[in-house]
Amino acid sequence: MRYALTVQYIGKNYSGSQIQFKNGKPIEEPTVQRELEKALSTLIFGNTENINRQLKTVFSGRTDKGVNSKGQVVHFDTDEMIVASKFLYHLNEILPSDISVSSVKQVEDRFHAQKSAKKRFYRFEFINRQCKNAYDGDLMRVKYPTDIERMQKSLNYLLGEHDFSSFKSSGTLNPSKICFIEKAEVKKQGDKVIIDIIGNRFLYNMVRTIVGTLLEIEGHNLAPEHMKNVLEAKDRKKAGMTVSPYGLTLMEVTY
Repeated sequence: MRYALTVQYIGKNYSGSQIQFKNGKPIEEPTVQRELEKALSTLIFGNTENINRQLKTVFSGRTDKGVNSKGQVVHFDTDEMIVASKFLYHLNEILPSDISVSSVKQVEDRFHAQKSAKKRFYRFEFINRQCKNAYDGDLMRVKYPTDIERMQKSLNYLLGEHDFSSFKSSGTLNPSKICFIEKAEVKKQGDKVIIDIIGNRFLYNMVRTIVGTLLEIEGHNLAPEHMKNVLEAKDRKKAGMTVSPYGLTLMEVTY
């Protein structure tokens, strides 16, 4: 039987969401996947010592160190029948305090957390004020003023299907550079700026580089059309910096 989980986590204590491999061997770094698989194996099998009795999970996609999730989707297979309410309670008791599971449901065997996904919704938040505040947490602080209307005009150039090579970091393993962006909106709540982007897929560090380019436009008072020029250049050197992962959250995956 195949089950799907909705997983939330605070990413700053983990080297990304998924286990990474080098020369065919897993890198021994803390990841959300490692903690989740350990907790699932403990709950279902009663131990994690026997590697042949450890559950394997598949994530909807990888998030980097420092990136949070409110809606990561993960699937796994087991012969055990799961009672959702009891399972959720015990699983969350086992997991570390910065990882939680909000839902579990049985899905069809053909369901695949990554390959079946249709849309992914990311949100980036930053503080826009000169002085720090003790409650800003890990959010990036931008000291110069930003214009929401100008920022929205810049983001509008990203809508639709494009080659996003300019916003792709060199670590991208997938050679495909074409993404479809359905929504790119910015709003302000007090001193906090919120940028929502929904697309069918995202390249490595794509959202963080889009935000970096947006801030370059604002910081240097460039025309919003600069975003269009960067997009059409298909050259990473034309885009802005890749901003801090703190403030980036995977909000939802749609199937």
